[in-house]
Amino acid sequence: MSPNQVMPSAGRPLSPVAVALMLMLCLSWGFNQIAVKLALPDIPPMLQATIRSAGALPVLLLIAWLRGVKMFERDGTLVAGLFAGVLFGFEFVLIYRGLLLTSASRAVVFLYTAPFFVALGSYQYLGERLRPSQWGGLALSFAGVALAIGVPQADVDANVLLGDLMIIGGGALWAATTVVAKGTALRFAPPEKVLGYQVAVSIPILTFAAWISGESLARIPGPLALSLLAYQAIWVVGLTFLLWFGLVQTYSASKLSAFTFITPLFGVVASYFIMHDTLTLAFGAAALLVIAGLYLVNKPDPKIAPDPNVLA
Repeated sequence: MSPNQVMPSAGRPLSPVAVALMLMLCLSWGFNQIAVKLALPDIPPMLQATIRSAGALPVLLLIAWLRGVKMFERDGTLVAGLFAGVLFGFEFVLIYRGLLLTSASRAVVFLYTAPFFVALGSYQYLGERLRPSQWGGLALSFAGVALAIGVPQADVDANVLLGDLMIIGGGALWAATTVVAKGTALRFAPPEKVLGYQVAVSIPILTFAAWISGESLARIPGPLALSLLAYQAIWVVGLTFLLWFGLVQTYSASKLSAFTFITPLFGVVASYFIMHDTLTLAFGAAALLVIAGLYLVNKPDPKIAPDPNVLA
């Protein structure tokens, strides 16, 4: 197949509705980082990821039932769905294990190499072509994230570098999951089923990872930890991830992924209001870099006439 046959959405600009949804998703994911951190005293990280997936699965099944989606109907998506689930599970294993070795600030910077992996995967497998200005936009946004977080000391040891590498691996798996959802039979499945595969398969993977890591609950989690865990399971995984895969099926994976550069900026702002971290002039400059980069990535190609039939 030619690229145009494979990915008719590759050149479609994001609609105002899609932009608004992406901003909401990035805001939710930015606060999610704070939620994970605040719940850590009561619930270890791998157990958080396990319980999050286990709690999200009934939410997805309920939404699917309300919308009349047939989750268990044979539709040729099983192999791709299981593969996406394995990628999804190991993505969070790498991220959470990497966080034990490297700092949170370094992790945020390296995790957001994911849009570059999405762009490369989309070029290779989905027929999406980014113009030089769009590649420059990705680079600008990444520079903005690095400036906002502040990549710390250069004198790091081997363990920190291993943690960095694991976070980059998690970002690559995040990108691979996006490409699989866009470039296989999953693209034609309901978003509930696409995410359902990933959540269901990730549960045993994350459970095993928590077990071999020796994680356990030292005490019954308090109300704050439980409410933060409910936020992660019901809202973040059950609803925002569902919206994400719905958008991936409709719009360019590269352009959507570029928007996730905003997530760590929202995380920094959330830390300012909730955890009383400081904001600096560098953060303002970083925000401008990210915005400029997103503008370049999502700027319509003047050679492609807009489709008057596409409203959203």
